[in-house]
Amino acid sequence: MFNQVNFVSEIKQIVNDFMLYTNLTHIETDAEYQKAIHEYENAVIVCGSMNQACIPVYRIAEELESEFPHVKFFDIEFINPESHAIRNLTRDKEINTLPFLVFYKNGKVLNATSEVQTPEMVKALLEVEYPVTIHTIAL
Repeated sequence: MFNQVNFVSEIKQIVNDFMLYTNLTHIETDAEYQKAIHEYENAVIVCGSMNQACIPVYRIAEELESEFPHVKFFDIEFINPESHAIRNLTRDKEINTLPFLVFYKNGKVLNATSEVQTPEMVKALLEVEYPVTIHTIAL
Protein backbone atom coordinates (compact mmCIF):
# COMPACT_ATOMS: atom_id res chain seq x y z
CA MET A 1 0.00 0.00 0.00
CA PHE A 2 1.31 3.47 -0.93
CA ASN A 3 2.08 5.64 2.08
CA GLN A 4 2.30 9.29 1.05
CA VAL A 5 3.88 10.43 4.34
CA ASN A 6 6.73 7.92 4.04
CA PHE A 7 7.18 8.76 0.36
CA VAL A 8 7.45 12.50 1.10
CA SER A 9 9.91 11.82 3.95
CA GLU A 10 12.07 9.69 1.69
CA ILE A 11 12.08 12.36 -1.04
CA LYS A 12 13.02 15.06 1.50
CA GLN A 13 15.91 12.91 2.73
CA ILE A 14 17.16 12.36 -0.81
CA VAL A 15 17.01 16.11 -1.53
CA ASN A 16 18.76 16.94 1.75
CA ASP A 17 21.55 14.51 0.91
CA PHE A 18 22.32 16.54 -2.22
CA MET A 19 21.77 20.12 -1.14
CA LEU A 20 24.81 21.67 0.49
CA TYR A 21 24.17 23.45 3.76
CA THR A 22 27.58 24.89 4.50
CA ASN A 23 29.05 28.30 5.22
CA LEU A 24 31.47 27.91 2.33
CA THR A 25 31.04 29.83 -0.90
CA HIS A 26 28.87 27.68 -3.15
CA ILE A 27 29.69 26.98 -6.79
CA GLU A 28 26.62 26.29 -8.89
CA THR A 29 27.65 27.13 -12.46
CA ASP A 30 30.63 26.56 -14.72
CA ALA A 31 31.19 30.33 -14.77
CA GLU A 32 31.41 30.35 -10.96
CA TYR A 33 33.80 27.38 -11.07
CA GLN A 34 36.05 29.12 -13.60
CA LYS A 35 35.96 32.35 -11.60
CA ALA A 36 36.80 30.49 -8.37
CA ILE A 37 39.89 28.77 -9.71
CA HIS A 38 41.18 31.72 -11.75
CA GLU A 39 40.25 34.75 -9.61
CA TYR A 40 41.81 33.35 -6.45
CA GLU A 41 45.47 32.43 -6.48
CA ASN A 42 44.84 29.69 -3.90
CA ALA A 43 41.50 27.89 -4.02
CA VAL A 44 40.20 24.70 -2.46
CA ILE A 45 36.97 23.11 -3.67
CA VAL A 46 35.19 20.52 -1.58
CA CYS A 47 32.96 18.40 -3.80
CA GLY A 48 30.43 16.16 -2.11
CA SER A 49 26.95 15.82 -0.69
CA MET A 50 25.36 16.17 2.72
CA ASN A 51 26.27 12.71 3.97
CA GLN A 52 28.14 11.44 7.01
CA ALA A 53 31.47 11.36 5.19
CA CYS A 54 31.27 14.85 3.67
CA ILE A 55 29.78 16.96 6.47
CA PRO A 56 32.89 16.79 8.71
CA VAL A 57 35.10 17.90 5.82
CA TYR A 58 32.88 20.92 5.11
CA ARG A 59 33.13 21.85 8.79
CA ILE A 60 36.91 21.46 8.71
CA ALA A 61 37.13 23.76 5.69
CA GLU A 62 34.88 26.31 7.41
CA GLU A 63 37.10 26.28 10.49
CA LEU A 64 40.35 26.54 8.53
CA GLU A 65 39.19 29.55 6.48
CA SER A 66 40.23 31.96 9.24
CA GLU A 67 43.54 30.17 9.80
CA PHE A 68 44.41 30.28 6.08
CA PRO A 69 43.18 33.70 4.90
CA HIS A 70 45.33 33.41 1.76
CA VAL A 71 43.20 30.43 0.63
CA LYS A 72 39.61 30.69 -0.62
CA PHE A 73 37.36 27.70 0.13
CA PHE A 74 34.37 26.66 -1.99
CA ASP A 75 31.94 23.79 -2.19
CA ILE A 76 30.06 22.18 -5.07
CA GLU A 77 27.50 19.42 -5.09
CA PHE A 78 28.74 16.16 -6.56
CA ILE A 79 25.48 15.70 -8.48
CA ASN A 80 25.64 19.20 -9.97
CA PRO A 81 26.31 18.79 -13.71
CA GLU A 82 28.81 21.65 -13.38
CA SER A 83 31.04 19.51 -11.16
CA HIS A 84 32.04 17.50 -14.25
CA ALA A 85 35.57 18.93 -14.19
CA ILE A 86 36.14 17.66 -10.67
CA ARG A 87 34.48 14.32 -11.38
CA ASN A 88 36.68 13.87 -14.48
CA LEU A 89 39.80 14.89 -12.57
CA THR A 90 39.13 12.44 -9.77
CA ARG A 91 38.30 9.68 -12.23
CA ASP A 92 41.67 10.21 -13.94
CA LYS A 93 43.44 9.98 -10.57
CA GLU A 94 41.37 6.95 -9.54
CA ILE A 95 39.94 8.88 -6.60
CA ASN A 96 36.46 7.54 -6.06
CA THR A 97 35.13 8.23 -2.58
CA LEU A 98 33.37 11.42 -1.50
CA PRO A 99 34.21 14.03 -0.50
CA PHE A 100 36.79 15.25 -2.98
CA LEU A 101 39.12 18.08 -2.01
CA VAL A 102 40.80 19.75 -4.95
CA PHE A 103 43.62 22.24 -4.36
CA TYR A 104 44.19 24.87 -7.09
CA LYS A 105 46.96 27.39 -7.62
CA ASN A 106 46.34 30.03 -10.31
CA GLY A 107 43.77 27.79 -12.00
CA LYS A 108 45.95 24.68 -12.03
CA VAL A 109 45.36 21.57 -9.93
CA LEU A 110 48.04 21.06 -7.29
CA ASN A 111 46.53 18.08 -5.50
CA ALA A 112 43.31 16.15 -5.03
CA THR A 113 42.19 13.88 -2.23
CA SER A 114 39.13 11.90 -1.36
CA GLU A 115 37.49 10.21 1.57
CA VAL A 116 37.08 11.50 5.09
CA GLN A 117 39.88 13.79 6.21
CA THR A 118 40.80 14.85 9.72
CA PRO A 119 41.48 18.50 10.54
CA GLU A 120 45.16 17.64 10.90
CA MET A 121 45.27 15.99 7.47
CA VAL A 122 43.62 18.95 5.73
CA LYS A 123 45.78 21.46 7.59
CA ALA A 124 48.94 19.55 6.63
CA LEU A 125 47.89 19.57 2.96
CA LEU A 126 47.17 23.30 3.12
CA GLU A 127 50.56 23.99 4.68
CA VAL A 128 52.32 21.99 1.95
CA GLU A 129 50.33 23.36 -1.00
CA TYR A 130 49.99 26.97 0.18
CA PRO A 131 52.98 27.80 2.41
CA VAL A 132 53.07 31.23 3.93
CA THR A 133 56.19 33.15 2.99
CA ILE A 134 57.48 35.54 5.59
CA HIS A 135 59.29 38.51 4.12
CA THR A 136 61.96 40.16 6.19
CA ILE A 137 63.15 43.69 5.72
CA ALA A 138 66.83 44.43 6.05
CA LEU A 139 67.49 47.33 8.39
